[in-house]
Amino acid sequence: MFAQRTDWRLTPNRWSQALEEHRRSGLTLLDLTESNPTRCGFIYDSGQILDALADPRALTYAPEPRGLVSAREAVAAYYAERGVHVDPRQIFLTTSTSEAYAYVFRLLADPGDNLLAPSPSYPLFDFLARLNDVDLVSYPLIYDGEWQIDLLTLERRIADRTRAVLVVHPNNPTGSFVSQAELDFLRSCCAEHSLAIIADEVFADYPWSLEIPDGRRGDVEARVVSHVVASDVLTFTLSGLSKISALPQMKLAWIVVNGPGDLLSSALARLEIIADTYLSVSAPIAHALPKLLAGRHTIQKQITQRVHQNLRWLDQQLSPGSLIHRLHTAGGWYAVLKLPTTRTDEDWAVDLLSQHNVLVHPGHFFDFHSDGHLVVSLLPATEVFQQGMTKLIALVG
Repeated sequence: MFAQRTDWRLTPNRWSQALEEHRRSGLTLLDLTESNPTRCGFIYDSGQILDALADPRALTYAPEPRGLVSAREAVAAYYAERGVHVDPRQIFLTTSTSEAYAYVFRLLADPGDNLLAPSPSYPLFDFLARLNDVDLVSYPLIYDGEWQIDLLTLERRIADRTRAVLVVHPNNPTGSFVSQAELDFLRSCCAEHSLAIIADEVFADYPWSLEIPDGRRGDVEARVVSHVVASDVLTFTLSGLSKISALPQMKLAWIVVNGPGDLLSSALARLEIIADTYLSVSAPIAHALPKLLAGRHTIQKQITQRVHQNLRWLDQQLSPGSLIHRLHTAGGWYAVLKLPTTRTDEDWAVDLLSQHNVLVHPGHFFDFHSDGHLVVSLLPATEVFQQGMTKLIALVG
């Protein structure tokens, strides 16, 4: 009856069962997994947002496969502010980065082909790859005081049916950026094996500067500004309003394509047919995009301040002799904690939830290579974050 691509294991794990039982109990939950900015107490300019959606041009249907020119010009202007030139003709609008991934996966890979993706990373990639009949092969991010791509293992995992390498900049949840040296290696490797690069930059506007704890000078100087810059390798860069303007409900994202002449022309022509087939971006959101992007600075400042405040408080609680260690990171909204491996990460997470009403993500959710990792969001209100982390620290202690 059903397609094999949807034959997922639907049996809930212990963590999911514990969460469902807790929700039924009605007890207060200290949620340290919350990553929806619209539920974290930030102050949005509701007047500006609603005004952006009231554009009368949205009452006329004038479909453009790549998206409205005015919207794509606004995306190009966003990159210009970051010091990078992008031609609006190289931009495709989509309703989400998930849809953008689907476009690119369909463009590059036939059923049974594979893509290389980082591990640990966000688990959504497994579902997206399977829904598009593509296999996912992981390559490791390794930690030795800081995160880096295991480039030699990545290269060894390239096979005849590999079509692209996926990088996340910065990665979720490790917060590690692709360095220029890593990108140079990847470009050389991809050119040799005729592979594309798919770069996810949804968190790129949230680097941890030198003013934020753990923002090391070497990290800042070595980071790639953006993957949208001209390249001799076919590259697809994904981002959108969900993180940039903290508006996940607005459902607008994009793909920026760059690469060498003939490959770029062919990719743009083929993507236009894919986009024309779906015509998924609504006119009201497309017309609103310039104003929604323009308002990002205020909300980004609030998020950065919240992340800074929660992170600084957390580091103050973790003494050098603490049983909990926060792993070094360079950006994003998350912190990765290393706990004693006397228990599995799921054991730690389930005990926190069932005994102390604190919700955290076990590391296996992100495919960490060893046990004892917990992932917490830095977006929750400061009082919620401090209460939850105080209980976590007490439990481990």
